[in-house]
Amino acid sequence: MDKKNAIAATGRRKCASARVRIDAGSGKITVNGQKFEEYFETEALRGYVMQPLNVSGAAEAYDIDASVVGGGKAGQAGAIRHGIARALVLTDENYKSVLKSSGMLTRDSRVKERKKPGQPGARRRFQFSKR
Repeated sequence: MDKKNAIAATGRRKCASARVRIDAGSGKITVNGQKFEEYFETEALRGYVMQPLNVSGAAEAYDIDASVVGGGKAGQAGAIRHGIARALVLTDENYKSVLKSSGMLTRDSRVKERKKPGQPGARRRFQFSKR
């Protein structure tokens, strides 16, 4: 991939962070050096990553190279989706209105709530005993 013409963007979701490079091409996607289909085994995660490309109609117009760290597969898919959407806006401002109305440019800030002291989980309490 030619790094001079490539446009880079960062996407985040939960604990995952993705650096996405987008370049004019034929629609080839690689994630951490692996083929897109090998990295994301389930069709649901693949569809989630492809949403910004399908909504903007640019699925076959760009080659995408993503490197993602942290989190699980679902968080990584969300981070790549966010990064692709941001990179598409940098390539062409016309994509912004479509992607923004679809909610793909907004970072999903929901993260796991921390465990509180004196209880077994974030919200769970120990069973109340009157006696």
